[in-house]
Amino acid sequence: MAMRISKRWSAWAAASGLLLVSGCSKSDAASLDSKPAAATTAAAPVTETPAAPTPAADTPSAAPLAVGVLIPGSKSDKGWMESGYDGLKRAESRHGAKVKVEYVENVKFADMDQALTMLATRSALVIGVGGQTEASVRKVAKRFPKVKFAVVGGNKGSQDENVAQYDVRQAEVAFVAGAAAAMLSKTGAVSYVGGLEIPAIVNAGKEFGNGARYVNPSIKYFESYTGDFDDVVKSKEATLAAITQGADVHYHILNLGLRGMEQAAREKNTHIIGSYTDRCGTDPLYIAYSVTGVGYQVEYAIDQLAAGSWKAEFKPFGLGMGSQASDLKVCGGLSPDQLGKLEAIEKDILSGKIKTLDS
Repeated sequence: MAMRISKRWSAWAAASGLLLVSGCSKSDAASLDSKPAAATTAAAPVTETPAAPTPAADTPSAAPLAVGVLIPGSKSDKGWMESGYDGLKRAESRHGAKVKVEYVENVKFADMDQALTMLATRSALVIGVGGQTEASVRKVAKRFPKVKFAVVGGNKGSQDENVAQYDVRQAEVAFVAGAAAAMLSKTGAVSYVGGLEIPAIVNAGKEFGNGARYVNPSIKYFESYTGDFDDVVKSKEATLAAITQGADVHYHILNLGLRGMEQAAREKNTHIIGSYTDRCGTDPLYIAYSVTGVGYQVEYAIDQLAAGSWKAEFKPFGLGMGSQASDLKVCGGLSPDQLGKLEAIEKDILSGKIKTLDS
C-alpha cells in the first residue's frame, strides 16, 4: 500500500519526478507513477529535526523500525539499482512487522539532499544505494545525529559517528570476470563499458582487462566510458565500436545503459557477462554473471539495525564475504579444468597472491 505523503513532499516529488513508496508492490508503484501531482514548483527543503527513533521492543505492539532507502536510478535496471531493491524487499519479507521499509527511486544529484532529508525525518536508518549518494549522505547525516546512515558502495575515508560505508569491491570480481571472458571468447577480443569515469568504475575496468590478460596474454581488450550509467545510445555505440574490432564478450558497470549493450550484442550475435545478480538460464545473451552483492549489503544494514548491532564502520565485502556478497557464475561453455582455474584465481585473490586495485 502506498504511504501517505505530506503536501509539501508530494509537490516537490512530483516536480522532481521522484517516487516514494512504502511496502508496495510493483503494480502499486505503477499506479503512483500514472498519477503525478499537478504542482509545478519545488517546495522548500524540510529542515525540522526528527524525534529520536523509537527503540524496538519484544512485544507484538512494538512500533516497527523505520528504514528509508534512496535508489538513485531505476529499480528495474537489471543492474546495481535492481539488486539494491531486491535486497530491501528480501529484508522486508524476512523481518515482517518488525521493520517498515520505504524507498525513493530515480533521484538526480541535485535532489539527493532533499530526498535524504525527507527519509531521515521518518527513519531510524537511511541507506544510499550507490557511491554517488555518499557526499549527500554525509552532509545530511550531520543534521540528523540520532539517525543511522549507510552507503552501499561507500569509500574508505573519514569515519562519521552515524554513517557506515560498505565497499562492494567490484575490482576483485571484475578480475575473475575478465579471466572467464578470455576463456569464453572465440575471437580473442573482449570489451568493457563503464558509466561514470570515476575510480571505482575505472578500477573495475582495469581489473577486467588484467583478468583477461592473466588467462590469455595476447588477448585484445577494449575499454570505454559513456559518462552516464543510464545512456542507452552511448553504451550501444561503445559496444558496437568494440565489436567492429573483434570483441565478442562484453562486461559492464551500467544501469539502464545496459539496454544499449544488449541491443548491440543481439544485433551482432555477441555475448555479455552480466553484473550484480545471477540470472543464468533466463537469457542466452548472457554467458556468465558477476555477483556484486548490492542487495546483500542493503540486507546487511537492515539486519544489523533489527539485531541492535548496527555500527558506523567501513566494511569491505567482496569475495571474502562469500557467494552472496561476491562471486562469478558461469552459465555454461567452460570445461571442468577451466572452472577449476577460475576457482584457483579467486583463492589467489583472497590469499593476496593476485593483487587487485581497491574499489
